[in-house]
Amino acid sequence: MRALTACLTLSILISCINTAQATATKKVIEDEHLPRNIIYLIGDGMGPAYTSAYRYYSDKPDTKAVERTIFDELLVGMASTYPDDDTYVTDSAAAATALATSTKSYNGAIAVDHQHHALPTLLEIAKQKGKTTAVVVTSQINHATPASFLAHNESRGNYDAIADSYLTNLIKGKPVADLMLGGGTKYFIREQRNLTSEFEALGYHYIDRLVQLDDVETLPALGLFSPSGLPAALGSDDPLRLTTMTDSALRLLSSQSDPFVIMIEGSQIDWCGHSNDIVCAMTEMHDFANTLERVKRYIDNHPDTLLIATADHSTGGLTLGKKGVYQWKGKQLQLITMLPEEIADKLIATPKILDKPNSFNRFWTDHIGITQPVEAQDELRQQLLANLQQEKAKDKVETLIKSAIDTLTHTGWTTSGHDGIDVQIFAYGRGSHYFAGHMDNTEIAANLIEMINRKKSSHSALLLEPRI
Repeated sequence: MRALTACLTLSILISCINTAQATATKKVIEDEHLPRNIIYLIGDGMGPAYTSAYRYYSDKPDTKAVERTIFDELLVGMASTYPDDDTYVTDSAAAATALATSTKSYNGAIAVDHQHHALPTLLEIAKQKGKTTAVVVTSQINHATPASFLAHNESRGNYDAIADSYLTNLIKGKPVADLMLGGGTKYFIREQRNLTSEFEALGYHYIDRLVQLDDVETLPALGLFSPSGLPAALGSDDPLRLTTMTDSALRLLSSQSDPFVIMIEGSQIDWCGHSNDIVCAMTEMHDFANTLERVKRYIDNHPDTLLIATADHSTGGLTLGKKGVYQWKGKQLQLITMLPEEIADKLIATPKILDKPNSFNRFWTDHIGITQPVEAQDELRQQLLANLQQEKAKDKVETLIKSAIDTLTHTGWTTSGHDGIDVQIFAYGRGSHYFAGHMDNTEIAANLIEMINRKKSSHSALLLEPRI
């Protein structure tokens, strides 16, 4: 760390990484295992309970066996996520910093150390090496995870400053990412400054609707499709919007002559966990699973590419089964056609739905569909009706709906924040076996950075020394 903080320029910082001393177990990476391209996927908040839940949620009802998912197929290891704080529970910024730089920092840090010195990121290093770089997310592109790959800031909450830095944190005179897709127009188009125009002046093709992705034929490009995060998967015009963006990104990256490195984040799995919303969580997981499937198919046709996927942490303390009941009815979640938040909005806008049991029963059947006892349903109706007139009615109505769904499916939660459990590692393609077993999150980044830094040579092997 002292060697790194003494460096004055990014290029010197990058060379410092190559000589930094490590405490982790040494590994050997052979030249023939170095991938040409790296596709790095992060399921924000996606702890092991989420991938287990998705297996049962997507289980086919017409077969007795429980089908394996893409997560089961690609699983290779586990990773610890603790930050460099007096805690074992990380936030997204510290975790993303570890996953982007191979260095632990404090909660809230965006690719900086405790002294606020910049830590070189995987995408900066890739750009310095002449690779094409990209980020694709369902949050705003200046949110904690993408920011930790593209910027340096003492606080994840400095959204405007982080957005501004995408035009000043330059590698060889150019922004770090050649392609950025996600949300964030309110941070990039502000009253006193329009960053999208400045990107266009640098030659970026700017679009603001997902349907315009097919119109983009060359890089660099910037796509911002919502004021902040993209609309949730359930109820969206494109419920597989991460998959759609990834498909376009791979098309564009493949058209380049240079190797590429891309970071793809299923950002809103975490937001669902914070809200303790299992309906939201499973539909976001479905989009992320489809994205993994798409990337795997790409690698089947481009075997010189590495897929590495993990989570930054787990959110919500999700449990399958609660209150001593040996049951989880996740498949029934597929009957639900609206998010609890949207159900709350509809009930507040149309309170007469709650006036009579019959009208509420019809509403419940149309939008939730999971059968519950008549007495329980009428009790819920009366509770909802009583809360319509109270302060923060929407929050209370939404909470009642989520609680009812949790009761019917036997879903449990322990927190509205993050938890400290280890997360899974998934890998496929060239070099995937170097991520097997238990690792620290910094070691994942260290391996990837070493792969990016390496050039094939006459040497038969390389000592890889991940930093923790």
